[in-house]
Amino acid sequence: MSKTIKIIDTFPSFLTWWQNVQDIPLDEKIDSWASEYMSSWPDLPTLQVEDYTSQQLNWKQVAHEMVFPHLDARLESMSQAHKNLLTLCERIYGTAQQNLNFNSQVTFVIYVGIGCGAGWVTPYQHSPAILFGLENIAECGWSSSETIAGLLAHEIGHLAHHHWRSQHSKPSTSGPWWQLYEEGFAQVCESLILGTPSWHQASQDNTWLSWCQSKKGWLATEFLKTVDDGQAVSPFFGSWYDIGGKKQTGYFLGCAVIEELLQSFELQEIALFEDNDIKDHVRPILEKVGRNSS
Repeated sequence: MSKTIKIIDTFPSFLTWWQNVQDIPLDEKIDSWASEYMSSWPDLPTLQVEDYTSQQLNWKQVAHEMVFPHLDARLESMSQAHKNLLTLCERIYGTAQQNLNFNSQVTFVIYVGIGCGAGWVTPYQHSPAILFGLENIAECGWSSSETIAGLLAHEIGHLAHHHWRSQHSKPSTSGPWWQLYEEGFAQVCESLILGTPSWHQASQDNTWLSWCQSKKGWLATEFLKTVDDGQAVSPFFGSWYDIGGKKQTGYFLGCAVIEELLQSFELQEIALFEDNDIKDHVRPILEKVGRNSS
């Protein structure tokens, strides 16, 4: 199966830039991040700033409080993640195309950003792309070879999902039902691509999976309650949040939903659900899980 892979590696430029800005104030470093380090890839800061703007967040404040004060301490982990991404990107992408039976070009972008995510599927330079934020990978503790493999497979799952929907002119949307469906789909793909059960979110917490399994019904009920109350579901997904003391439990819950759907549909059928039907597929499963565990 043919594949076109491009890797844009900005990390060497980051290291040079970071060394040169050690003695300037934090706010000046943040300005310099955009104007100097990112200057060769102007679309990258634009994408990240727009992401924060869409959430009504001040990107400079987030960078000042959550990201830049920790970069020195995370350099070693970022370097390890960078090395493992370069080693694994092409191999895992080839395996993914075979195991999921899809064929798409891809650009992998490795960068140090302002906290928008460890992995992010988005068009970049007119190509389907996966952006890997080394600052978030290091923050989550996902720098090892095994965990990078899981992260890669998860993001490639998103890419395949977007690819199939694009082929059938079905847009990706947003909202809590979409997020649970989309992240659950990618989580199922992570294991399908690697050929073994894989939860990269659990790499720093050996009780994460057993906790999620024991709290499955509670998580389903809490998700429904959160949505029905009109609250954000970020505590289920974001690395800066938690629910019940555990981070990123929405990936487990979404995976459980997709696994249930796989009893009745093929993977590509699930990938092509109409946006306005996703709630009708997902909500009854969560209600059933909640009832069965109460």
